[in-house]
Amino acid sequence: MRVADLTTPALLVEAGALEANLTDMATVLPGPRLRPHVKAHKTTALAARQAAHGHHGFTCATVREVEGMAAAGLGADLLLANEVLDARRLGAVVDTGARVTLAIDSADTLRAAVDGGVREVLVDVNIGLPRCGIAPDRAGELADAARSAGLTVRGVMGYEGHLQMLADPAERARLTTECTDRLLAAHADVGGEVISGGGTGTHTMNTACTEIQAGSYALMDTAYTAAGLTFRQALTVLSTVLSTTAPAGDMPGWAVADAGLKAFGMDHGNPTVPGGDVWFCSDEHLTFAATPLPRPGDRIRIVPAHVDPTVALHERMHVVDGDGPDAEVLDTWAVDLRGW
Repeated sequence: MRVADLTTPALLVEAGALEANLTDMATVLPGPRLRPHVKAHKTTALAARQAAHGHHGFTCATVREVEGMAAAGLGADLLLANEVLDARRLGAVVDTGARVTLAIDSADTLRAAVDGGVREVLVDVNIGLPRCGIAPDRAGELADAARSAGLTVRGVMGYEGHLQMLADPAERARLTTECTDRLLAAHADVGGEVISGGGTGTHTMNTACTEIQAGSYALMDTAYTAAGLTFRQALTVLSTVLSTTAPAGDMPGWAVADAGLKAFGMDHGNPTVPGGDVWFCSDEHLTFAATPLPRPGDRIRIVPAHVDPTVALHERMHVVDGDGPDAEVLDTWAVDLRGW
């Protein structure tokens, strides 16, 4: 099959760019120094490629991701880096022989782990992002309670998510250190061998954590590229131009393609049409100006602004070799970790 044969909109992954990203990250963070976050791609076939580069522990965002990774034979060391109030499905995964560690930040989430049959936890610490996480000076107290309840406390985790795309690298590094200092203080009270955190945007700056939870590096998007990350853009959405309007008076010409709000995560802004100016997205359409105008039937590759929610909108991704319409489709991977 060729790219030109695909029904649009279609999620494309350029094989060479993906492989280069996986190789580059494995060089910087080899083996257990990286715990890839599968929420970015939600695809066990891609996770298997990460495992082939030496990363055998994975970070998950949902119970469904934990279940799917274990079922795919990738359950050697799974961390659900989010709190849950019902851990029974996770306990069922543990009963199959997979290793599952759960984030806890309160007596309620601790009780959920115990009642659900999860045996290992990390204490989630609020290190600056106003989301989940216990205050650093209370982390030791929660760890003591977890051990008293019969759980193994592997260590701590904290996420400086608010810093991942900060434009100034020096400021990003400075603030990352402030955040990880809070995490290290909590770890001194909690104990354990694991200090988990970080992400693609701080993966070289976060030197305090024993493992980094990066995910977007594999596929990339325009937001991370704008933040100065040098990983290659592997992910695009293939779209077909449906309609064009020629320039008239002061009005430039524009084109309409068949990938809109239902094909892109939009929380980081519009996607990008290389060589064009995206005006807006509708439910099923993307309107953009370009010179020269494409023709109806032309295929274009559109770059998403945010990889994670974009991938979650698609049922499959096509691994391709090259940029043109005659590029070969090497494989098709199910986005099989969607849902909750």
